[in-house]
Order: sequence, then structure tokens, then C-alpha cells
Amino acid sequence: MSNQDQANYSCFKVEIEAGVAHIQLKRPEAMNTMTRPFWNELPAIVKDIDDNARARCIVISSTGKHFSAGMDLSVFTDDEGVTARQDADRWVAAESFRRFVHHLQDTFSCLDKARMPVIVAIQGGCIGGAVDFISACDIRYATTDAFFQIQEINIGMTADVGTFPRLCKLIPEGWVRELAYAGRRLPAQRARDIGLVNEVFDTHEEVVAHALATAREIAEKSPLAVAGSKVMINYARDHSIADALDYIATWQTGMFSGPHMAEAFTAKAQKREAVYPDLLPLKKKM
Repeated sequence: MSNQDQANYSCFKVEIEAGVAHIQLKRPEAMNTMTRPFWNELPAIVKDIDDNARARCIVISSTGKHFSAGMDLSVFTDDEGVTARQDADRWVAAESFRRFVHHLQDTFSCLDKARMPVIVAIQGGCIGGAVDFISACDIRYATTDAFFQIQEINIGMTADVGTFPRLCKLIPEGWVRELAYAGRRLPAQRARDIGLVNEVFDTHEEVVAHALATAREIAEKSPLAVAGSKVMINYARDHSIADALDYIATWQTGMFSGPHMAEAFTAKAQKREAVYPDLLPLKKKM
């Protein structure tokens, strides 16, 4: 990404090194709330990395005391917000709002759909829309002071950007219901106990360092095998065992790579790092 691209991001800083893309939320003074530019910048960044195969793994971290305080209210209340058209026909407005919610959902779905794994490092508050955000990532790490809160219930609304479809696949349903109905905070240690996060660290620096180290380890593996693993895990999550078994069999008929496996065996015997081809950029023009 060029310096000019970086200058245009109001919510994020992006660095790519040694096969790892590091996306940082950069508005600590505002608790990294999700303003209108956030919802356009994040999918643009992730899709650029994914479509152009710029990295083999993505790490998302934040700055300041809190990971993110969630949706910025200006998204709903400014001159272009969804509540701005008070004069619109009620039913036409409802259809427009539905499309707007789909747009917000797509912002996080791009993380789930990316060919490479996405690791997130969480510190402090992970509130409201931020829970939707981290639920769409592959691996979650947190600091001891981190907490998770489905804040929407506390402001009189139902979470709608991805919390429930994804969270119900990540932790026991009873916990989802308690958090959703009561709006309580889920502390980091309990989040680890129930499987929402993989590991908890004492400091922000430690959690980010661990996330980056894990990403670098993943980047050393075959990108094709990693991408295939993500596709299969996501497919198994959304389908029956029988369907998932059939799908992996079909996948392997086209992408079972003998040369990549031979390189892995040879590199191990020679006590060196294996060298694998990167994924190809997406063809956008015929």
C-alpha cells in the first residue's frame, strides 16, 4: 500500500511485512468508535489484501485503553445517517434500512471470507459493534483487563451486525443469552474459559506481540493449505458433517498439492524453512 493510501485512512494504520498484514485502529482519543469512514475503510483494506494476495495472515489490533467502544452514534444521527430521512414513506424507509444493515454486516463478513486467517488482539473494552467485529475473526487473544459487552440491549436495540449468528457458533448458547439479555460485561478470563478467546496476556504489548508471532508462524506454512483449512473450517461450521466430508473430498481432487508436500518434507530433512508459492491475486478483468 502506498503512503498516499495510508494518508487517506482516518480510522486505520496498515503495515505489511514478511507476509503479515497488521491493521491497527488508530483513534484512541475517541475509544476507537466506529464512525462512518470505519465501515468503508475496513472492507476496502481487507479486500485489497485478500484480492491482491498482499499477505499470508492478517493481524488486527487497536490503540489506547480500549479496543473499541463500538458504533459511533453519528452513523445513525448525522445528516446522512439512517434516521435522517424522517419524511420518507415508512415502508420504503424500512427497506432502505435493511440494505444499510446489510452494508454494515458486509464490513465484518469480509474478515470471514478472506482467504488468509485473521487474528485479533483485544485490550480493554470490546463493546457493542466491536463484539460483532472480533466474532468474525479466526483467532482471538485478549489482555487481562479486556471485557466483552453486547451493549445494544442497554440502548434499547437488538444487536444486528453479526454478534448472534457468529457468537452462537463460538460459545455456549446460554452465555450468549445471558450477555444479550442482561448486557453484562464478560471479563477476559471467563471469555477464555468458555472459548471466546484462545489466550489472555497481562499487557497490551504482550498480546499484540503474541498475535504477530502467531501470524508469522502461519505465514511460514503453505498459503494454499492454510486457505484450504479456513475454507473447510468455515464450511464445516455452516453445514452437516456429511456435507463437509463430501466438500473436502471435492476440494482435494483439485487442490491436493504433491509438490507442496514434497517441499515440506525436503525442507524438514534439510533443516530449513520451506518455500511455497503465494496465492494469486484475484482476476478482476477478462
